[in-house]
Amino acid sequence: MEQKIIYTNSVAETVDKLVDEIKPVNIVVITDSNTAIYVYPKLAKESKNVADARLITVKSGDINKNIDSLMEIWRGMEAGKCTRKSLAINMGGGVITDMGGFAAATYKRGIKFINIPTTLLSAVDAAVGGKTGINFAGYKNEIGCFCEADAVIISTLYFETLNSHERRSGYAEMIKHGLIKSHKIFNELIEQDVEEIDKEKLLGLLTESVKIKEEIVKADPKESGIRKALNFGHTIGHAFEEHSLKHGNPISHGYAVAFGMITEVILSHLKLDMPTKTLNLLSSYIKEVYGIYEITCDDYPELISYMRHDKKNSTQENINFTLLKDVGEPVINCTASEKEIIAALDIYRDLMGI
Repeated sequence: MEQKIIYTNSVAETVDKLVDEIKPVNIVVITDSNTAIYVYPKLAKESKNVADARLITVKSGDINKNIDSLMEIWRGMEAGKCTRKSLAINMGGGVITDMGGFAAATYKRGIKFINIPTTLLSAVDAAVGGKTGINFAGYKNEIGCFCEADAVIISTLYFETLNSHERRSGYAEMIKHGLIKSHKIFNELIEQDVEEIDKEKLLGLLTESVKIKEEIVKADPKESGIRKALNFGHTIGHAFEEHSLKHGNPISHGYAVAFGMITEVILSHLKLDMPTKTLNLLSSYIKEVYGIYEITCDDYPELISYMRHDKKNSTQENINFTLLKDVGEPVINCTASEKEIIAALDIYRDLMGI
């Protein structure tokens, strides 16, 4: 069954229509403690199917995307008498769509599930594409599987609950899609003021962005080829994210990807002659909108260690990157030496004024 991606701000009506089509024996709604307070009641008020479902709530935050929270979800499914004919609705950010999807994919060897991303980041990234999982042993998304939701409802209806930081975090992934797709989309995105986009305009930009990912995922669902283009900015971005968590100054995934994109564009310039014009344009934009992530030379060994553990690597000695020959020209399966990575990190620090 092909995953349905539905772009709408009529969320309750869409949920009820999907439930009528799926005809589950019962429903569980999986959410986090923040979404349960600020967002879930709005949908429950408008959808009888959601109001009557069993609510499973786990603690908010990426730090809780772990085996303990996953077990809480499984226990909730068991207590709710779920069978293989049940339906899970994952409502929340990327932590919930990743972890709830993994729980649904593994419970009774798989039950149907719907994703309702409530953050811009999860709408453009985690909720679509079938990557599910949890963090393990200090590494991001170390345990998981590919399993697409039966449907994903993409909406800006609940984004009013997002603060400026959360909006910008999601917007970074949209910029990534623009960079791997075309100058036109990239330029359109960086010309917008992310704080001033109304929900209808944002839904249009979001739809265009998700369709870029959707097209790539359809061509390569298991990430054996072109889907790796979506990892642009992530090898170094994940290293920044894990470094920030380790040192008690956590940055969100989107911000980490923003800083990772700068560093990987530097690598792209060093290895593939990507134009300096794009590097300067991107670095100026990221610095203005996202600030800087401060690192020193002393952090390099730790950052490179995280990169060596990246899931895309064939071995820990060959660190795998998706780089850009130019905007809209991603090149997958690039490797870089430790010397080249250090040079890129040095230039990143220079550009950021560190």
